[in-house]
Amino acid sequence: MLLVRAGDLPAAALCSREELGAAGVGADRATLLGWFRGARCVLLDLSDVAHFMPPPGTQFAELRPLAPRIESDEAGLLAYARALQIWRQSHRHCSACAAPTTASRAGHVLVCSNPDCRREAFPRIDPAIIVLVSDGDRALLGRQASWPRGRYSTIAGFVEPGESLEDAVAREVYEESGVEVDAVHYHSSQPWPFPSSLMLGFHATARPGSMPRGSDELEDVRWFSRADIANGQPIMPPSVSISYRLIESWFNAGSDIPLANQQRASHWRGTQ
Repeated sequence: MLLVRAGDLPAAALCSREELGAAGVGADRATLLGWFRGARCVLLDLSDVAHFMPPPGTQFAELRPLAPRIESDEAGLLAYARALQIWRQSHRHCSACAAPTTASRAGHVLVCSNPDCRREAFPRIDPAIIVLVSDGDRALLGRQASWPRGRYSTIAGFVEPGESLEDAVAREVYEESGVEVDAVHYHSSQPWPFPSSLMLGFHATARPGSMPRGSDELEDVRWFSRADIANGQPIMPPSVSISYRLIESWFNAGSDIPLANQQRASHWRGTQ
């Protein structure tokens, strides 16, 4: 949970020392985030501070549902803070000898307090691939059973040790859909601090004759044409997500009318 400014348009709660003075938080709980809008920012871990009262106009909230409504630079700062907070909370003891760790280097290194060990722990990033597979005219999308009815998205999964990104794309697509792919091309990336992933986005081409099927992770996988997507089938992932960007890039490459314009027109028709 992160402290945000409450209101119709939520924002990061960048509190002054005076606002947080009553919390009695020591320097060992602080992690330097760097400079933001001309001010030095630090993350303060208040997870077990008893009786902390948020400053007026602020509240604790989960970042994931708020991210699309917060300005992009603030969302990036909060994502950075959230990932570091989770890392610090999960590394309070040394993984080698179980002694408590202490913060070092402005909070970006946790050092074992055992003088015979002194093992250092650094923030980790878990690489994951996310891929838009197409056969040229159609896009391969799947859905998890827990998602809202009608929502589909691109295929994603974590990279395994010793595996290249291209191999991870091929493996995940085959495991989750039964489709084999060729011609894997990098597109873009997106940090995903839930808790510590970096989503690496790709486009890939399905081998001819590929027949998708569901899996343990996806209850349904199917092909969708550009006409399907332009008409609102399926429900798309949030527009701030890399999944949406991958679909949008593929769609726009084969359409005279950009996807954003198609969706606005579809929404307008639905209101008539």
